Amino acid sequence: MIKIAIDANGGDYGVDTTVLGSMLAIKKFKDLELILYGDENKIKPLLTDPTRITIVHTDQTIDMGEHDPVKAIRSQRDASLCLAMKACKNGEADACVTSGPTQCVVVGAHLLVRRLPQMERVALCPFVPNMDGHPRLLLDVGANVELKKEHLGSLALFASVVAEETLKIKNPKVGLLNIGSEPGKGREIEKEAYEYLSSMEGIHFYGNVEPTEMIHCPCDVVVTDGFSGNICLKSIEGTAKGMAAMLREEIRSSLGGIIGSFFMRKNLRRFKKRMSTKEVGGAMLFGLSKIVVKAHGNSDPQAFFHAIRLSRELVEADIITKVVKKLPKTEENE
Repeated sequence: MIKIAIDANGGDYGVDTTVLGSMLAIKKFKDLELILYGDENKIKPLLTDPTRITIVHTDQTIDMGEHDPVKAIRSQRDASLCLAMKACKNGEADACVTSGPTQCVVVGAHLLVRRLPQMERVALCPFVPNMDGHPRLLLDVGANVELKKEHLGSLALFASVVAEETLKIKNPKVGLLNIGSEPGKGREIEKEAYEYLSSMEGIHFYGNVEPTEMIHCPCDVVVTDGFSGNICLKSIEGTAKGMAAMLREEIRSSLGGIIGSFFMRKNLRRFKKRMSTKEVGGAMLFGLSKIVVKAHGNSDPQAFFHAIRLSRELVEADIITKVVKKLPKTEENE
């Protein structure tokens, strides 16, 4: 059985999302066991099936608007997020899924779960929808404002293993997010990173990738710092939502459009699914000794289900063990 710790109190909607998403996962995967950390009085009425469900009661929750993540993690050790992460660290669960506040999740990952000895940074990596129907990995999207070339290199290697094992891509191509495709473009960090990644063993470096290419990306993995990655990701999400809204407006603007949409219902559904972030799960925290998946704070039950699905797939693929084998050895693990 695969055991996953769930931060049931977390996110914008708490148990109304996390428990219902958990029920979808229990129904779908017969090899799954979930430990729900949250308010038992609120969780129990929402359980449609108690099979393979364990509830660990806590009414403490880290607020989504928390401004001091370090203080929150250190002072609220009985909060649902902290308990779920500690269960993952202690081996009581194989993975942790949360939709809690991003920076608190990152800090909690550092303090409670811990990094792999070979990784100097932790990065948030979502699976981004793409035109060809195969998601791409984009990292970092918010854990680190700045990264050195060596950090980008180790994250690229980590992501390459994940792409190979979960997306079944042989020798995945790694791109560097930049303002131009030619070598020599960008800030000093991009120039240094380009040279470093070009000569690095263990990855297939493609070169620079411009933000305009992200929806029809020539690479399987795109690396950048957390500031640039976060802007890029939110730009993609905002554009997708805006395009969908414009399409709805145009369809409803005329009788012909309304009639036409009736005959295109299947096409429109497929279009929505291809561009939906809900379908690809949450963002994995790369660089940790255990699997932690961060779902959107405003996830609905379907999106949270996919975050659980992703964490299950990562456990099943034994991702951490495979990554460790490919990372440079340290004195600690020699």
